[in-house]
Amino acid sequence: MIDAAVKALSQMLSPPFRAVLLKSMGLAVVVLIVIAIGLHRLMAWLASSGAVWVEGSLGSGAETPLNIVLWVFTIAAALGLFIGMIFLTPAATALVAGLFADEIAELVERSYPAEPLGAPLTIPRALLESVKFALLSIGVYLCAMPFLIVAGLGAVMFFFATAYLQGRQFFELAAMRFHPPAEAKALRKAHRGTVFGGGLLIAAFVSIPIVNLATPLFGTAFMVHLHKRLHVRHEGVHA
Repeated sequence: MIDAAVKALSQMLSPPFRAVLLKSMGLAVVVLIVIAIGLHRLMAWLASSGAVWVEGSLGSGAETPLNIVLWVFTIAAALGLFIGMIFLTPAATALVAGLFADEIAELVERSYPAEPLGAPLTIPRALLESVKFALLSIGVYLCAMPFLIVAGLGAVMFFFATAYLQGRQFFELAAMRFHPPAEAKALRKAHRGTVFGGGLLIAAFVSIPIVNLATPLFGTAFMVHLHKRLHVRHEGVHA
C-alpha cells in the first residue's frame, strides 16, 4: 500500500500529469467558490428572515440589540464558512474526481505496459458516482459538525468517515474500468480493510490545505496502483 502511495506521489508532478493536475485543481477551486457563495447567500437569507421575524415579534424596541446579535452572527458565520470550506473540500474533490478519473487512470495504467488499459466509464456513470459521493461527504460533514465542539470529536469522526468514503470512491472508479459496477463493489468489499487503509492515506492528503486540491489526482493514481495489486491477488485466490 505504501509503495502504491509513493508511486502515485512521484507520478503527480511528472510531465504527463501536470496538465491534468492544473485542470483538476482549478476546477476544485471553482467548485469550492460556488459552494461558498451558495452557503453565504443561504446564511444571509436566514439572518435577514430571522431579523424580520424577531423584530415583528418583539417590536421596534428590539432593533438595537438585534443589530448587535446580527453583527456577532455575521462574524461567526464568516468564521464558520472558512472552517466549513476545509471540511467541504472532500465533497468538491469528489465531484472533480469523476470528471478526470479516466484521464488520470489511463496515464497510470500506461506505466504497466504488459497489461491492457481499462475501459473508460460512461459520462452518466462517472457523474452519478461523483455526485453520490459528494452528497455523502456533505452529509457526513453536517452530521459531524455538532460534535466539533466536543474536544475535536467531530474532527475525528469526519476524518474516519472521509477515509471510508474517499477510499470507496477512488477504488471503485479505478476498478470499474475493468469490472462491471457490481463486481467492482464486490472486489472492494472483499478487500475492505486494505481499501479503508488506503482511504486513511487519502484522508490525510485531503486534510492538508491547498495540497488537498490535488486529491482527485493522488486518489485516482493511488487506487489504480492498489487495484492492480488487489486484482492480481484476488484472481490468484480464486484461480
